[in-house]
Amino acid sequence: MSLPIIWWVALLLLAVQLVLWKSRAGTFLWTLVSCFSFWVFLRFGFTVPVPQSVISLYMGIALLAAAAYVTSSRDRLEGFTGPLVRLCTEPARRPLLYAVVLLLPALAAFAVYRQMNVKLEAPAFGRTIHPAPPDSITVHDKALNLTTLDNPYRTLEKSDPPAFASHVANGRRVYYENCFYCHGDALRGDGMYIHGLNPIPTNFADAGAIALLQESFIFWRISKGGPGLPEEGGPWDTAMPAWEKFLTEEEMWDVTLFLYEFSNQRPRAREGVHE
Repeated sequence: MSLPIIWWVALLLLAVQLVLWKSRAGTFLWTLVSCFSFWVFLRFGFTVPVPQSVISLYMGIALLAAAAYVTSSRDRLEGFTGPLVRLCTEPARRPLLYAVVLLLPALAAFAVYRQMNVKLEAPAFGRTIHPAPPDSITVHDKALNLTTLDNPYRTLEKSDPPAFASHVANGRRVYYENCFYCHGDALRGDGMYIHGLNPIPTNFADAGAIALLQESFIFWRISKGGPGLPEEGGPWDTAMPAWEKFLTEEEMWDVTLFLYEFSNQRPRAREGVHE
């Protein structure tokens, strides 16, 4: 049976929740396991790694939700604090209390030590900022020749300006619903999640970025995302997904139009062709 990793992780965590329910676990154990399970889901449930900044954001939301649940009734609050009170007050649990008191700061110190002692190593191979695209790709079960591929809506810029403006507006919608979190409000590659990305997103406002590229190149990078990078484009630790799994072909072309319009740039023309 072949399932995406996200389903395997979700099924495993569901089984853990079922065991807790069958064993009538208390509020304290249920809360700890649920928060840890959510972290496991974010950390290991996706093929493309989730940036640490995103994990921290959603874990903060999860902890606030857990706190709201625990404090929503006196019984739940007592069920959560009861084990902690017994740990601190019952003499029989004193050895466990000492172990916890020593273990928690030791784990914190170890985490700081690991972060401050990352071994600096040169990359195994050079990374090309704009790697060479393949000759052809398949998007939505349709084979596309990148050598001859053109944006089908670019010609509307002259033949039907209102229709062209409609496609640009749709591209703007697509960008701000999906892309600005990493690429930023002004397309400068300074979105709220960039601290967890390596390399950081492209600065589309840079005159040396998309103006040097043909629209077919942009379409390839959008459709295939980080997983579609060739070896020369690595190493990477980006969360950019293969957007063909979430967007239509028209939406990917429209957001390409928006990138050029917003940054006031023109796509690179094919050799021997002048606009």
